Amino acid sequence: MTIRTLAAACSAALFAQFAVSQTVFAADAPAHWVTAWATALQPIPQRADLPPLYRAPEVAGRTVRQIVYPTLSGKSARVHLSNRYGKTPLVIEDLRIARSAGGAAAGNGEARVTFSGKSAVSIPPGGELDSDPVAIDIAEGAPYAVSAFMGAEQHIVAWHRVSNQVNYVSAPGNHTADASAEAFRGRFTQYVWVTGLSVDAAPASAAVAAIGDSITDGMRSSLNQNRRWPDALARRFAASGDRSTAIVNLGISGNRLLSDSPCYGDALATRFEHDVLGRPGVKTAILLIGINDINFAAMPPRNGLDCDFPHTSVTAADLIAGYQRLITAARHAGVKLFGATLTPASLPPQRESMRLAVNQWIRTSHAFDGVVDFDAALRDPAQPDRLRRNFDSGDHIHPSDAGYAAMADVVPIDAVVNSTHK
Repeated sequence: MTIRTLAAACSAALFAQFAVSQTVFAADAPAHWVTAWATALQPIPQRADLPPLYRAPEVAGRTVRQIVYPTLSGKSARVHLSNRYGKTPLVIEDLRIARSAGGAAAGNGEARVTFSGKSAVSIPPGGELDSDPVAIDIAEGAPYAVSAFMGAEQHIVAWHRVSNQVNYVSAPGNHTADASAEAFRGRFTQYVWVTGLSVDAAPASAAVAAIGDSITDGMRSSLNQNRRWPDALARRFAASGDRSTAIVNLGISGNRLLSDSPCYGDALATRFEHDVLGRPGVKTAILLIGINDINFAAMPPRNGLDCDFPHTSVTAADLIAGYQRLITAARHAGVKLFGATLTPASLPPQRESMRLAVNQWIRTSHAFDGVVDFDAALRDPAQPDRLRRNFDSGDHIHPSDAGYAAMADVVPIDAVVNSTHK
């Protein structure tokens, strides 16, 4: 062999070794998990005299099929389960995810979800857990059916009460692999246990969390239609060509900034760290909260279940101090926080003056990383304390589908993108 031939052979060998090394490094690159869908839980009041609205379906030994709409694509997913408010272990015997085929039907390509390689999982009271990565194509905006065969003693003690999405409970037995809807005769409109779906996304991908009360939750928007304002915002991002930003909805109907409720969950000031700052890939949050703090002091106490308890009186200064605590927490976590103005609610003069004072501070203090002026988007120019008629769902507080779309339209999308992907 000549020296030239030997050198060429050595060069080829080194090149081959280098090429293989590059492949190994790429395969070993760490996953970049980003929350693509999420919801926030609230405990169910534990009383013998619960009204029908607060009675959970029976799920012991049955299969619960929930429909979720991720807002970010990926080739691998993890399912997040929560027993945050449980008093006994959360036992799931089998869990699968598949593309939804409409209603309770599941399409082809269902995948079994495992936990440390096992199909069954028991999560202790107060615990939460991510599944193993699941090899499944997740397409943004498409519906997925997450089916869980529940333990023989399982009961629902916490939920996300206003899902605006029909979910399903089967006849007794394990129907997680059923493509047919036949076994799923029970229906309910809450989310339970499954509180997040994250995807292994491109390195530049990130999530925006919308957090607040019923107006973020989408109260009175069309059932099964994804017409909440965060849904409309996700569609705006998609229409702009952005495929690297997820929008997740962490609103809870009835939620307050400063006070817990027997029905409406922990105060947002309490749940903010867990529900927003602890989510994989969340880089920006949009905060809309405070109207229930203003209103609930005036609600009459009720015998039996009083969801508005405690009827705490607040001032604009109290709400501003609460916002400032959240701003500090977000900055400490490296999350940008946009403040949204409180929307018109046909309030009496004293409460309206408080709403206006809060909105003035949000607009002018420069305390937040950005401002979303939902009030300006929805108010009637002739009567600015009220919603425009075509934006009113009919109760003078919650927007219509058109109102929710108008809210999404005023989100400063360029500013949100810049804050999210810095």
